[in-house]
Amino acid sequence: MENIKWIFFDVGSTLVDESSCYERCVQEIIRGTDISFQEFYERMLFYYRQNRKGDLETAKEYGLPTPQWPSALERPYPQAESCLKQLHAKYHIGIIANQTIGTAQRLENFGLLKHMDLVISSAEEGVKKPDPAIFRLALERAGCLPQEAVMIGDRLDNDIEPAKALGMGTVWLRQGFGALSKVRNEAEKPDFIVSQLKEVAPLFL
Repeated sequence: MENIKWIFFDVGSTLVDESSCYERCVQEIIRGTDISFQEFYERMLFYYRQNRKGDLETAKEYGLPTPQWPSALERPYPQAESCLKQLHAKYHIGIIANQTIGTAQRLENFGLLKHMDLVISSAEEGVKKPDPAIFRLALERAGCLPQEAVMIGDRLDNDIEPAKALGMGTVWLRQGFGALSKVRNEAEKPDFIVSQLKEVAPLFL
């Protein structure tokens, strides 16, 4: 980690708490059915433990449509700004995230954008993780080599594996449902594993 110039973060379940969003989505999915919240939720966890996207897989299993993502319910984790502020004093900070249109504005509303130098969002760029193209795009705009960058995210499939394959450093932040995943092979193995945002800055400072 000695030659690092850029630290990239995912957004959902990394800097932003999505738990209320998922709760609302489940309520909307099962509305008008005889499926209980607990039944659906436990099935979600079953899929997440298999490194699969539990909400989508469960809705698909029951043959139910998924609602529009309620981004208005997102809230930054309490430690997010402190983490970014500490790191931004020494490094460039960027975002590589699968997000809807208006990512930068939402980060601004959360008071986080001032600690960032670059925001790369799938909706704006027309490419999404785990496609390595979105990581290469971020590195190109940052003027940064892969070995000079680190990716921090909650998902092994979307964040750790593609970033590692390009030669970036990786930190798996085990928050949200991504914490239920298991490292299954060397390609998914991160350089560091942490459970809270407050554990991130000490890795670099």
